[in-house]
Amino acid sequence: MPYRQLEGYTRILHRLVPELPQADYSGLRKRIFRLPVDPYQHLKETNDPVTIALDSTGVKVEKAGGWIERKHGKKKRYVKLHFAVNTVTHEVVDMEVTTDDVHDSKEVPGLLDEAEGNVRVVKMIGDGAYDSGMVYGELEERRIEAVIRPRRNARSDTGSSARSVAVGLIRELGYGTWAELVGYGGRWAVETAYSTFKRVFGENAMGRSLGSIVVELAGKVALYNMLVNM
Repeated sequence: MPYRQLEGYTRILHRLVPELPQADYSGLRKRIFRLPVDPYQHLKETNDPVTIALDSTGVKVEKAGGWIERKHGKKKRYVKLHFAVNTVTHEVVDMEVTTDDVHDSKEVPGLLDEAEGNVRVVKMIGDGAYDSGMVYGELEERRIEAVIRPRRNARSDTGSSARSVAVGLIRELGYGTWAELVGYGGRWAVETAYSTFKRVFGENAMGRSLGSIVVELAGKVALYNMLVNM
């Protein structure tokens, strides 16, 4: 509900129940941004092995233009919202918010830390943005199976053994067969999550600073997880 609409709602409530004070726009914003939000409170408890899909999407932040201009020297009109999504339930098991100049692969360690605290991750699916030695090394250290689409010019004689196998299979069998063999199609779970998230909550964030934007998006993720489990 928009803040102005919520302000009007509290005024009507005040008329019906005078003991309930009416709220104003600024007060509502300040109080909402102080709320302790746990995006994962509605996750279903499970000990089953879980496959997660990683990706990011842009969220427009027009009202934060001044902060972005001061921080980066130019006006960037969006932040990146990174999701780790359970490919079976479509729950968001971790989220991160960054400015739009942060590469997706840099967020993998942080996403895995939180995701492994919420579910037992055994496989990670990602597109070519995650095709890096750092990501493969992180996954190998955690004993998580990597299903990452190699870049078009990828070589099979460099990088980790898992990457070399993927490159070799694609060359031998073709992309379609490789994708079906390793379950790469599960990556669409995160695309579906983003589509649902933006249809329900819109493509904008109202916050004027990164901290406010993070709280706002975390609250929306909490509601999203509640909705997918209803």
